[in-house]
Amino acid sequence: MGLVDDPKFNPPRIALNRIYTRLGDAGETSLAGGQRVPKDALRIDCYGTVDELNSFVGLAALSAAAEAPLATLRAILVRVQHELFNLGSLLATLPADLHPRQPRVTGAEIRRLEAEIDAMNEHLPPLRSFVLPGGSRLSAELHLCRTVCRRAERAAVALARQENVPAEAVQYLNRLSDAFFVWSRWVNHTLGVAELLWQPNESASGQPSPS
Repeated sequence: MGLVDDPKFNPPRIALNRIYTRLGDAGETSLAGGQRVPKDALRIDCYGTVDELNSFVGLAALSAAAEAPLATLRAILVRVQHELFNLGSLLATLPADLHPRQPRVTGAEIRRLEAEIDAMNEHLPPLRSFVLPGGSRLSAELHLCRTVCRRAERAAVALARQENVPAEAVQYLNRLSDAFFVWSRWVNHTLGVAELLWQPNESASGQPSPS
């Protein structure tokens, strides 16, 4: 059967008829399996940070849509948004409640990111210093995505020390942060914008004292 008739993951089965329920007023929320947990639990912090990252990726995708040469990147970013929501579904579910067709990230997503990193990195000049966020607005937005992604990765590592977290979750976030770095450079390269490189002596202490 085709992909539509036999999807790999189950489609969403939700009905959001009411937005507020008052159930979280005591500082607790529900996992996908119905368990009530504190809102500051590591698992909540982890998939909450993934959700935060998804918002910034959406912003970057909109910026990419404004530039015709960046259409390929925009399509990638939209796909990543779906993948991050799949990752959030995984993290919002205790291991005992996971079912075979529940949305998640797999080795396929990791391999796709690696291929995209390699393909775009081939067009970039080698670095002689560290890159600072900037050059173009989209490049700076992608650096913001990178730093939030690193925070999500740290949260996933912390959660994995206490609970069972699929290895692909941490691996995906690790590759994705690398991808954001390469994409940020690729954007400036494609738009013909000079990279902003770290120059230690551009600091106040490296400049002549004002007279």
